[in-house]
Amino acid sequence: MITLLSRPGCHLCDDARAVIERVAADCAEPWEERDITRDEALLREYHDHIPVTLVDGRQIDFWRVDEDRLRRALASR
Repeated sequence: MITLLSRPGCHLCDDARAVIERVAADCAEPWEERDITRDEALLREYHDHIPVTLVDGRQIDFWRVDEDRLRRALASR
């Protein structure tokens, strides 16, 4: 499972979403997006580092999504 941690109005989150949508479609991998402003614990932990990309709960990237790194993380599970 790919998880994108984001918040409204974040242009980097928009860029990350586009990469994740493409990779998830190519790999037939489910993904979800979680708004950190709706979860106080996530907001405290990630407020300055969004977007954050997780694969199976493990952080892969923050600020920018590296498509190759994301693909490698999915393949190495």
